[in-house]
Amino acid sequence: MFQGFSEATNEFLWGIRFNNEKPWFEAHKQEYIDHVQEPLRQLAKEVYERFTAKYPVLPLNLKISRIYRDARRLHGRGPYKSNLWFTLRMAGEDWAQMPAFWFGIHPSSYNYGMGVFDAKPAYMARFRKELDEHPDDYMKLAKAFEKQTRFVQGADSYKRPKGNPPAPLDQWYNRKGIDMGCYRQVDQLLYSRDLVEDILEGFDQLMPYYHYFAALGRRGE
Repeated sequence: MFQGFSEATNEFLWGIRFNNEKPWFEAHKQEYIDHVQEPLRQLAKEVYERFTAKYPVLPLNLKISRIYRDARRLHGRGPYKSNLWFTLRMAGEDWAQMPAFWFGIHPSSYNYGMGVFDAKPAYMARFRKELDEHPDDYMKLAKAFEKQTRFVQGADSYKRPKGNPPAPLDQWYNRKGIDMGCYRQVDQLLYSRDLVEDILEGFDQLMPYYHYFAALGRRGE
């Protein structure tokens, strides 16, 4: 059962960021297992089991990141990651073009939310078309998002707007992707079991958006 991360979690993540080499990692591997890998696995498992029990019809799989980078994609970086995450996502090769939930931890911060990891231009064009043709279908969601304070939109906007819809749809229309995240600096909640409830509450809040963007993705299949 997840009991919280600890200061040792962040100390290890800072350490691997500035000592990204095998000898340092091997010397601190047990710290990684005890303070990063195991609590992340416990958090992911508990969130997944409780969330899918509440929404059993969702075809979600749990994926937990590994600390080892893909050797084919190092691009001058060290062999280890200093930020780790888990995702609740659909199965299939095209999962990145459908909405997914995530949690991530970094040396000095953590985040969670929902988005489409690889929203192609065609996907976003389809979204803009929906907003043009059926603005009322998303207006309630856009207004609700504007009023809440937990999540922000993380996706960049086009420098040259593609349209000028009415507020608050304008805050969505010209985005390059779909990314609704809660971003926090390290705090006591990260070190508490209460983090489980906070994440689940946030995922519940995002469910109407998940259903909308999942339906949008299926229309493009």
